[in-house]
Amino acid sequence: MRALPIRRATAAVTATVVLSALPTLAAADAPARPVTSASHQAGPGAVRHIALQGAVNVRDLGGHHTDNGRQIRYGQVFRGDALGGLTDADLAVLSALDLRTVLDFRTPEEVAQDGADRLPGELAPTARSVADLGLYATTKAVIGSKDPVRQHEALGNGRAEQLMRDIYRTFVTDADSRRQFATTIRDIAHHKGAPLLFHCTSGKDRTGWMSYLLLRAVGVPSRAAERDYLLSNYFRGEADRKVREGLKQAGYMENPELLVPLQEVRADYLGAALDQIRKDYGSFHSYLGEGLSLDARTLAKLRARLVR
Repeated sequence: MRALPIRRATAAVTATVVLSALPTLAAADAPARPVTSASHQAGPGAVRHIALQGAVNVRDLGGHHTDNGRQIRYGQVFRGDALGGLTDADLAVLSALDLRTVLDFRTPEEVAQDGADRLPGELAPTARSVADLGLYATTKAVIGSKDPVRQHEALGNGRAEQLMRDIYRTFVTDADSRRQFATTIRDIAHHKGAPLLFHCTSGKDRTGWMSYLLLRAVGVPSRAAERDYLLSNYFRGEADRKVREGLKQAGYMENPELLVPLQEVRADYLGAALDQIRKDYGSFHSYLGEGLSLDARTLAKLRARLVR
């Protein structure tokens, strides 16, 4: 498919797909964010947002409190969106985080379309692909058709929302996905390659679920873990709006608002995964043990590693 007539974006649209599917459009066309002398900027609540020009949803998972009042350590685990468009200034910011490992949850197709991560020094990404039910390819084709009828048939009348709920359920039901998430938790618990950053395309779905799992596993209450998950809408909102605007101006979509359910995170998407856990395992604790094969010793190490 011919590339869109717009500069390549540094932050592709949805963690499952949308804009990275068509090379271009989001944060790179917005004014660059200033990079402060400190690598962390305060976001809502205890969240520390990493201010970068080439990615919009990079955050430190530290600062959250567990149900017994203890705090998650800063500077140990970071979550993010695609890192292929980082600037030289961004690399300096990441270098200051002293990262030892970067895990990439994107599929090979996403990496081929959007490019590999750009990282400081000798750091190289570790591929840890999590499937997306073909949503990346499907959305790419639907947008590329420029056919408003086809686009509405694919994404309208609640279909986009259902696609997202289906994907979240596969985070629980798909054995390969469970293995990737479980391996990441084990890596963190056993202090392999820390500090560590994991990411997908938009840093909201696969990355959002991984972050939710980690926070819940170390005792962060479900409401607080959900608030962290929903913050992707805050950090991605402007970039995603520019994506929709660019697609309309370029003549690819008559109604780009059809993409909003794919670009956003929503409580009912997370709820679909949690509902699947209840159906398959009965409880979140049982899911950690039976679904992810995480034993008590590993979970204890994880808490000791992340909670102070």
